[in-house]
Amino acid sequence: MSEFTPAPIKPAISFADLDRIDVRVGTIVSTQEVAGSDKLLKLVVDFGDYQRSILAGMRQEREDPREIEGKQALFVVNLEPKKMMGQVSEGMLFDIGYADGIVPALAIPERPVPNGSRLTGNL
Repeated sequence: MSEFTPAPIKPAISFADLDRIDVRVGTIVSTQEVAGSDKLLKLVVDFGDYQRSILAGMRQEREDPREIEGKQALFVVNLEPKKMMGQVSEGMLFDIGYADGIVPALAIPERPVPNGSRLTGNL
């Protein structure tokens, strides 16, 4: 692994701010290229009692984007829907490393858990 210098820590937030973010585990059911975009992939994600379409700018991160199908990952599910390239994204995938210029990796649970399980802080 090449030498890496972590970015500075962002300003502190309150526990109440953190509690407003709804992070859930979902299984990526399918991936599809978004027409007209060289970056976006449309992910269909199973959250247990519902599915959502989530757009992620990860098309160029992997040789075969279908390799993430069937994997569980962490998603923010309470963001306002966002329209991109004529499609609506209903959440956000946690993708580790992109902002730091390293090959991104999915944020995944250490073992399978039910889809829809919530992320909670543990003090």
